Amino acid sequence: MPNPNLIDKVNILCRSGDGGNGLVHFRREKFKGGPDGGDGGDGGSIVLCGTSNLRTLLHLKYNKNYKAQNGVTGQRSRKKGASGKKLILNVPIGTIARDQQGNLLCEIKHNKQESLIISGGKGGLGNWHFRNSINRTPIYAKPGSPGVELWLTLELKILADVGLVGLPNTGKSTLLSVLTLAKPRIGNYAFTTLTPKLGLVKYKEEKSFIISDLPGLLKGASKGKGLGFRFLQHIERNVVLLFLISAEEKNLFYIYKILLQELSYYNYNLLEKYRLISISKYDLIKNNLTQNKSIFCISSHYLNGLNNLKKALSYKIL
Repeated sequence: MPNPNLIDKVNILCRSGDGGNGLVHFRREKFKGGPDGGDGGDGGSIVLCGTSNLRTLLHLKYNKNYKAQNGVTGQRSRKKGASGKKLILNVPIGTIARDQQGNLLCEIKHNKQESLIISGGKGGLGNWHFRNSINRTPIYAKPGSPGVELWLTLELKILADVGLVGLPNTGKSTLLSVLTLAKPRIGNYAFTTLTPKLGLVKYKEEKSFIISDLPGLLKGASKGKGLGFRFLQHIERNVVLLFLISAEEKNLFYIYKILLQELSYYNYNLLEKYRLISISKYDLIKNNLTQNKSIFCISSHYLNGLNNLKKALSYKIL
């Protein structure tokens, strides 16, 4: 079963705070008078903030409504009302926000990065702004502007240096387990991996990098077959794509062509990323494939060829 806690897409309703009303007020002191109603405070805005402590959008799944504070009505003596406190929604790094029409509003790429989603309503003007030589005692003040309501779609795209790309049951999870301390589910059947898994590959300390084991890619994934877009959206964040093809396949380069084709159908720009080819389960066959700078023959079971692969990946990243 998929991990129920790895939520990578939510829809929430957000509303910024209303602006406070301007105040109608007159000074009543001896020898002093006239309008002195202050301006209303601005309504609170809604902001997304990236945090490295989150890995999922689960905390936003069960509460669909988010409202920022309203601004406070203006005060006498021309004092402005307090502004509404902005509402900060913490999200994982790698989150993008879109409106109902699918327009991109922001992309959170860094820890503590803040992006304004909706501005609060402006506070209204107090009656002292409307005094003039004809009307010295205006009994009118401007109301605050209402806040803005917006349905927001948040999507999480996993941030990793290397993305493992391959058909189901090619040994991606096994490779991740031997390269890193990650412990993904491993089994000899398709779709063992249903959600992305991350692991840290340690290589000469300063050259360590993050690798992600993504759900297996089927022919037709760009049209939604298999896990479809839920898989492909995560590839967009990877710096390097490592294509893993099982040595058990009869036509290795045909499989590689299928994988490239599905990526290009989804987003042609994915083909511009650095990519390496690795032949997995190489211990199961007797015929030899020549090792070169682009193709790495490995055996995760016997730990063969892994050092050369790690070296090549770290070089491409750094």
